[in-house]
Amino acid sequence: MALDYLNIAIIGCGRVGEKRMKLLPSGVVTLACDQNLARAQALASLDKSCMASDSVKTVLHSSDVDAVIIATENASLAPIAQQAVEAGKHVLVEKPGAIRVEELEKLDALAKRSNVMVRVGYNHRYHPAILKAQEIAQSGILGPVMLVRGRYGQGGRVGYDREWRANPRLSGGGELLDQGVHLIDLAGLFLGEFTVVEGHTATYFWNMSVDDNAFVSLRNATGHTAWLHASCTEWKNTFSFEIYFAHGKLHIEGLGGSYGIERLYHYQMRPEMGPPDTVIYEYPQPDESWRLEMQDFFADIRRKRIPVPGIKEARAVLAVVEKIYAKHDFPHESTGNRNEATNSI
Repeated sequence: MALDYLNIAIIGCGRVGEKRMKLLPSGVVTLACDQNLARAQALASLDKSCMASDSVKTVLHSSDVDAVIIATENASLAPIAQQAVEAGKHVLVEKPGAIRVEELEKLDALAKRSNVMVRVGYNHRYHPAILKAQEIAQSGILGPVMLVRGRYGQGGRVGYDREWRANPRLSGGGELLDQGVHLIDLAGLFLGEFTVVEGHTATYFWNMSVDDNAFVSLRNATGHTAWLHASCTEWKNTFSFEIYFAHGKLHIEGLGGSYGIERLYHYQMRPEMGPPDTVIYEYPQPDESWRLEMQDFFADIRRKRIPVPGIKEARAVLAVVEKIYAKHDFPHESTGNRNEATNSI
């Protein structure tokens, strides 16, 4: 796919910004922006045609920028995205896209007024096991979906509780808003809109004022359920996502790297039941989800189509998060003390 008609700026030059940069062809990224100019300069040095800046305003008003990738801390995502669409730039903003639903609603109105595309970076939708699971589910061979069970977690690292994710003013929340949103998004992919939201968050281990574990129970209008657990006290990095159907089950394990080889297990029940027929798909290749996601972003712009996942999907996820956090005031005093919030609609 030709990309030479687009010039990209990356705002936020940390690990995710660097990952995005390295997946784009030389000459596409014209500006790298970070409030830490040295970090912007380090990223810009990866491409001789890229310049560095510490001014968002300068970047967004540059005629050399058609679209921006926003990879900052959570609290800055929506404000910068709003400025970008007002400046007429297309936007790929990293998940969760905002820390409050009202921010996404404002962004949606601005994007429609400016006639630009906004995609939210839920790259897990592009993992091969998820794509294959959708294909199998849509074939109808497994019958109607009944429920989803998901677990996603990591173990942090020394100093994790002093990073920006542990600061509610920057992160907007803890593990629920970090890894939990991926589980909520994927559950919605298979079960649709959720009408009942229940759950609680807890801080069991890390000395921080945001949650290190989140437990979520969701139901759609027909009563089908998603039960999800996100944790940064997992110790061994884990991704497990199971979709149960009337006539079988799809089970995804691993995401590559420290999460283990990505596999999809297809269990197909026989008419006589008993042990199911089993097919295992294995994906040992490097993670291509980020590249596929960006290709779709450029296709959105070229075809003038509404991005999916976009603001609508991000809003649905954040609405769940808000309901669970509704009775959870940040920051709270905690050192291994349980802090719970439960809410339902």
